[in-house]
Amino acid sequence: MSDAAALLDEVAAELLALPPAQFTAARNARAEEVGGAEGRRIAKLRKPTVAAWAVNLLVRDGQLGEAVELSQALREAQDDADAAELTRLGRQRRQLVAALARRAADLAAEAGFPLSPTMRDAVEKTVNAAVIDPHAAAVILTGRLVASIDLAGDADPSAALAGSIPEGDAVAEPPARDDLAQRRARKAAERAVRDAERARSEAERALAAAKTREATAREKADRIRERLDSLRAEIARVEEDAEAADAAVDAAEEKTEAPRATATRAARAVDRARAALDGESDT
Repeated sequence: MSDAAALLDEVAAELLALPPAQFTAARNARAEEVGGAEGRRIAKLRKPTVAAWAVNLLVRDGQLGEAVELSQALREAQDDADAAELTRLGRQRRQLVAALARRAADLAAEAGFPLSPTMRDAVEKTVNAAVIDPHAAAVILTGRLVASIDLAGDADPSAALAGSIPEGDAVAEPPARDDLAQRRARKAAERAVRDAERARSEAERALAAAKTREATAREKADRIRERLDSLRAEIARVEEDAEAADAAVDAAEEKTEAPRATATRAARAVDRARAALDGESDT
């Protein structure tokens, strides 16, 4: 690699680890400082996406090498046709990828740029690409990404890289397995399991609380409905009593008619008798 290419790679790795909001000003200042053809090449460096920048932070943090280490173990398991080991490592790979994606999100947040769900998804896809694809791993581990990588597409991972493309297998192959790398990978996977179990416990507690609230609400609704049914029955009984009372009033009114007529006749007879008496007195 030429000195100019090495300088460009070094400057790109440095600039692409800066928060994206600081990239353009820092790039232009560095290009002016270097000057000449090298400075012009630096000035052409692309600003990274936030997801790519977060992965670059993860590379500099040193933990992404664990994912690449695990990818070597996966390939060995595939070569040996060890189905049980492949299943175990596949599960461990998914846990490790999720844990490393969370670590990248933490690093970004610490730098003042929290990742959105879309960005976190892009970070996780890029980390997964480093695990399952040697060429993608070679590109990603340079720490010079300007865009995230998704192996579901047809794009060459090298298109997401600033500076020179890794040559041969020098970077593509992960370091040899050792006890320390195994322990670190296992600890990361165990952390992912603990996080998942904690999330499950929280979800189960939330579900239990929701079920308790539902049972309380249902019990209250049942009591109110029972009270409503009781009131409806009471209303029906009162309506029957009112109808019976109305009928009794009607019957009483009918029985009052005859005495009323008799009383009226008697009153008239008294009036006539008094009138006759008054006439006799005048004569």
